Amino acid sequence: MSFAAYRSHRQLLFVFCALLIFRCFIESANVVSHLPGFEAKLPFYLETGYVTIDEVSGAQIFYYFIESEKSPKEDPLLLWLTGGPGCSSLTALTTEVGPLLFESTPYNASEQTLPTFVSNPYSWTKLSSIIFVDCPVGTGFSFSPNSENYFSDDLLFSDEIYRFIRKWFMDHPHFLSNPFYVAGDSYGGKIIPVVAEKIADGNDAGQQPILNLKGYIAGNPVTDDEDEYRMAVAYGFGVGMISFDLLLAVKTSCAGEKSYVHRTKPDCAANLDIFDGFLKEISMDNILYPACPMDFDPWKKRLFKPLRRSYLLEGKYDALYNPPPALTPNCPNYANYLVYYWANNPAVREALHIKEGTVQEWVRCNFDMAYNMSISSSARYHLNFLRREYRALVYRYTELYSVNLTYATVKGGSHTAPSNKPKQCFALFERWLSGKPL
Repeated sequence: MSFAAYRSHRQLLFVFCALLIFRCFIESANVVSHLPGFEAKLPFYLETGYVTIDEVSGAQIFYYFIESEKSPKEDPLLLWLTGGPGCSSLTALTTEVGPLLFESTPYNASEQTLPTFVSNPYSWTKLSSIIFVDCPVGTGFSFSPNSENYFSDDLLFSDEIYRFIRKWFMDHPHFLSNPFYVAGDSYGGKIIPVVAEKIADGNDAGQQPILNLKGYIAGNPVTDDEDEYRMAVAYGFGVGMISFDLLLAVKTSCAGEKSYVHRTKPDCAANLDIFDGFLKEISMDNILYPACPMDFDPWKKRLFKPLRRSYLLEGKYDALYNPPPALTPNCPNYANYLVYYWANNPAVREALHIKEGTVQEWVRCNFDMAYNMSISSSARYHLNFLRREYRALVYRYTELYSVNLTYATVKGGSHTAPSNKPKQCFALFERWLSGKPL
């Protein structure tokens, strides 16, 4: 071998080794065989890990990946986006569509025991593989050493997801041929069509790897913040929550108001305050139940909060500072109470392979995150994407549209319908995937 050939060989070897080392920094995946709270070995494949989405700042997105329990080589793959924004996907995994659900029995946090799991016979992983992702940075176990990454908005959120999923597929190329869907619910529903459009645009531009995108699935999605508040008043009358007199008073006094949230007319503000008072009497997770302590105002607190620095950057904690109020099993959001104590248990963190010194206290929804709702309406993203002949399922009346959109209602379903109507949602998901009438 000539000296030039030898040097070229050494250079290629160096580059190859450098790429391997770099890959170790951008991907960190671990197989989990046992979980505290579930006595037996897990009857499914669970992988947890981090994907670095910003090599300069070191921002990392945490995910849970569960392979389909049917045929993972052929079954669809879902990317699940939970709402908030700032709510961990661990909630969806353990209370909605995952293979394990928290056992709904009385729990006393002072006893320092662990909530326990039961198997979910209607898990969507019976039919598909699912990636549950904590996004944006500052959500769940996702973190960054740089404080700038804790300031986000709808477009940055979408961009983080887009970078995450392409890197994830680079590390899992054997899933590239599987039918791929962007899925989720609640506020995640606003981001879903934006991410789907980014993926479609990337595929059209030839960006590697090419993803086998088939469409999206959105459960009770946030679409237009302002219009949804306006429609809530009419809906409140329709279900007997408010009187016709109050409905008429709101419509009359708020005529011409550009925003029901930022109200300028005193009479309009007064009538909407009365309406908000009725909202506080019911559970926002399920309007058929009275309010529970963890319920919150879905518009004022969630959608129009000013930017603030995330509490994650204020210092290191050696205790739990944000425990939720004690709930009883009859509350629709009881499982959200259990997941807090489960996720903050040291044995759980060890089992999930959480990096030490990153997120000191896990919270279900980080509402202290500095987040700006920069997309007032995602309707145009839905329309633009569906015009490209992809499939879409929005579950809330079954209605078929010419643009491959199926719109369905789960009767009696809560805000996150799989939580209280798992059998019905599973049947809906199964039929839609197979192309059968709902």
